[in-house]
Amino acid sequence: MIERIDTGARSSKIVKHNGIAYLTGQVAEGDTIQDQVRTCLANIETLLDRAGSSKEHMLRVTIWLADMQDFAGLNEVWNAWVPAGHAPARACGEAKLARPELKVEFIVDAVYDV
Repeated sequence: MIERIDTGARSSKIVKHNGIAYLTGQVAEGDTIQDQVRTCLANIETLLDRAGSSKEHMLRVTIWLADMQDFAGLNEVWNAWVPAGHAPARACGEAKLARPELKVEFIVDAVYDV
């Protein structure tokens, strides 16, 4: 069975299937990469909670940066947020994001009901 949470015209905020929660891509506004990352990670925690999961149960995170020059700023916030011993598989690359003011987008898959 597939469960879709907060489904809109283009996407659902969360799709749950077979023990995995797939979160929609998270972007945020803010003046710095650190501001945007902090907001995205807070939103991810909220969505994980709604899915019956947590950041300790993330399986994979894909991160798109508008500019790889922001890699150190991303990691500054990320490293403090990820629970010790629970780092997910992670990929990070550079991509043109949906709006020019966006610096980062996160895509998260996590186990739920664990």
